[in-house]
Amino acid sequence: MTQQEKVYKALDELGIEYKVIHHQEVHTIEEMDALGIFTDGELCKNLFLRNANGKTHYVVSMMKDKHPDIQNDIRSQLGCSRLSFGSDERLMKHLGLMPGAVSPFGILNDDDADVNLVFDSELKNLDIPVGFHPNDNTAFVWLKFSDLLKFIKSRGNDVYYINI
Repeated sequence: MTQQEKVYKALDELGIEYKVIHHQEVHTIEEMDALGIFTDGELCKNLFLRNANGKTHYVVSMMKDKHPDIQNDIRSQLGCSRLSFGSDERLMKHLGLMPGAVSPFGILNDDDADVNLVFDSELKNLDIPVGFHPNDNTAFVWLKFSDLLKFIKSRGNDVYYINI
C-alpha cells in the first residue's frame, strides 16, 4: 500500500470527507504556487523540527505564506530548547517520509505517537478546507481542519497551537 493509499484508508475509516488533487512532484511552496491549481482552500506548509537534544520532534503547520522565525516565533511559544530542522534521516525514522512530503499525515508512520503537531492558531478558525500532502508530494488532500484534528486524535499525538 502506498503512502497516499494509507492516508485515504485512514480518513475513510474515520468517515472523514476529503478531496484529492494530483499534480506533478513538487518540493517547495513556490513550485506549488507555480502550478496554479490550489484554489480549494488554504494550502499549508509544514516544517519538521527537533529540539536541541534531538529527543523531541515537531511537525509545524501554517498557512503557506507565513515565514516564522523558528526560535522567536515557535520555540519561545512552545517553551522548549533550541529548535533546528530535523535531518532527512530523522524524518524517515520518525515519520517515514521523504523531504518535500512533510505533513501531519506522517503520524500514520509514528506508531508511538512521539511526534508533536503544532499548528498556527489561525488554522483552527478557518471555515474553508486546509490542504496537506498525503505523505507524498504528488497530491494534496483538502479537508476541514476539525476533521484533521479528528484524524490526529485517532492516532494519539499531542497537538499545540501557537501564533505565527
